[in-house]
Amino acid sequence: MGKITIATFNCENLFQRFKFTAKASPQKVDSAVKNGFIIDSTLFQRLLDDEKKLTAKAIAATGADIVCLQEVENLDTLKNFASQHLTGKNSYPFKVLIDGNDPRLIDVAILSKIPIDSVVTHQYTKGSNNKNIFSRDCLEVRFTIGTKPFSVFINHFKSMLDKSAKSAAQSRANTAAKRKAQCDAVVTILKNRFGNNPGSAAWAVVGDFNDYLDAQTSLSALTNQAWLENVVDRLPVAERWTHWWDTTKVPVAERYKQIDYILLSKSLAQANKNVKPVIVRSGLPRKAALYTGARFPGVGQSKPSASDHCPVAITISI
Repeated sequence: MGKITIATFNCENLFQRFKFTAKASPQKVDSAVKNGFIIDSTLFQRLLDDEKKLTAKAIAATGADIVCLQEVENLDTLKNFASQHLTGKNSYPFKVLIDGNDPRLIDVAILSKIPIDSVVTHQYTKGSNNKNIFSRDCLEVRFTIGTKPFSVFINHFKSMLDKSAKSAAQSRANTAAKRKAQCDAVVTILKNRFGNNPGSAAWAVVGDFNDYLDAQTSLSALTNQAWLENVVDRLPVAERWTHWWDTTKVPVAERYKQIDYILLSKSLAQANKNVKPVIVRSGLPRKAALYTGARFPGVGQSKPSASDHCPVAITISI
């Protein structure tokens, strides 16, 4: 039986963007443009480097063998980030990102210390309106752990943001149907892959689901299935929050919520019934005052930070 740690983390805009330095004269800029924007360190500086360092610290703190990510710009960005900031014992030789459906170019991705068997994208899954269901993708990545198959399904569901809404509650309600459709689609994918009792196989559905588990949730079509378990529920209620919303639109207590999930198949959950997940909050901005523990060196009041999300990790035997 193999033991692994799996984590999910919305790393908040992991981009590889550049801007001209103050030393970049118009003549040098013109020359760089004519030569195809060769990345000359005297002309360009990378954006968000401080944030990337903290993002890497948060990933390393999970000790995960498999890290499922959301909000990564592209595969080159992922490779560059890993080669610069995740090295030595924290290195991940296996990386996957398939450009998905998001117009902001934020994709789901995976970093792994374990060889990957195969990858399937579900970004082209269509709904009844013949439009893509997934806002980004439901990326399916398959492994062999020891001698046993294990699959991970990485998601980043529809945001609760609706700019036309007059309140946070209305915005959440206006976007709920899209998330429900995405939950239904994940259930269908699991049944197509593993049969009508998917819980007998070994798999995890993870990611940023962009909703809470309460009476108004859009997630119940997925999270209420009898053949899986939301393992974050193993923590005390007050310790389940994974995201801090920097806003004044809602009361302070409502700015700390769980929107990041690890769902294990029932058989896998039962085989690891005494295991609890770990939520790494050390990369949150200091303004997120509900967390009173130590921060990583370099974390600021608002910026820089690792993310407004926290990595969630769990160690399981397969």
